[in-house]
Amino acid sequence: MTTPTPLTTPTAAPIGLLAGWGRFPIVFAEKARLLGLSVVCVGIHDEASPELIPLVDQFHWAGIARFGRVVRCFKRAGVRQIVMAGKIHKVRLNTPMRIWRLLPDWRTLQFWLRRRRDTRDDALLLGIVGEFERDGMTIASALDFCPELLVKEGVLTRRGVTPRETNDIAYGWDVARELGRFDIGQSVAVFEKAVLAVEAIEGTDQAIRRAGQLCPRGGFVVVKVAKPHQDMRFDVPTVGTATIETMRQAGARVLAIEADKTIILDQEKTVALAEKFGITIVACRSGPFMLRSS
Repeated sequence: MTTPTPLTTPTAAPIGLLAGWGRFPIVFAEKARLLGLSVVCVGIHDEASPELIPLVDQFHWAGIARFGRVVRCFKRAGVRQIVMAGKIHKVRLNTPMRIWRLLPDWRTLQFWLRRRRDTRDDALLLGIVGEFERDGMTIASALDFCPELLVKEGVLTRRGVTPRETNDIAYGWDVARELGRFDIGQSVAVFEKAVLAVEAIEGTDQAIRRAGQLCPRGGFVVVKVAKPHQDMRFDVPTVGTATIETMRQAGARVLAIEADKTIILDQEKTVALAEKFGITIVACRSGPFMLRSS
């Protein structure tokens, strides 16, 4: 795995933000503003939020298959380092007549022809990193700006975990690790050591909803962990209020995440919402071995 590039903030050059879906790009832009940093953002159409526009110095839209435009926007602004934040919903890449819907530019077509033998997430993302490096730009971790977003070890809610839930976390942890090793997904839902759903291309929220359909009695555990060799520049496991709301709707009871490797967005609000719904959040460092039970 490529070693992440340390983030530097040269005064003459703005930071580039390649923004996808969710709160993470917004949180990053807000933190960069507090630090007095200039940010040039390229938001992916149908993914990034318009809320980003007033938070950055320059904002540009680009289609998911318009990589050439992304590079040009950053180069014209003098960007030397880029952070990637937010989710890209890959299911949109599997629509009928996708080449006509996405209208890829020449740079994207060249990239795709070179990378089509390996379309796993990490392979594609590392390929994108290489493309930026070809143009003299490096990719840094957004967490260099916002290290406080990484969750610390411990039980975050008042309610702990029961012995049955502890066993389910331990089992789900091993399963989720294997998913990550094969670059399939990061999350798994478990009830009484039976796997209800595993995350694939659809994402964590859809996997949780599917688990709720398959376990209508509720009370199941959701485990989300980093990949064994997680590159902290991209695709870092992320949860927030939307995750807790989805769990409530599906009937999940416990969210187990990996300490120091998982982002919690709006942590106070997320924990407060979990408390309201009676959901436990627990962060484990290397495995669920020392959890207190309720």
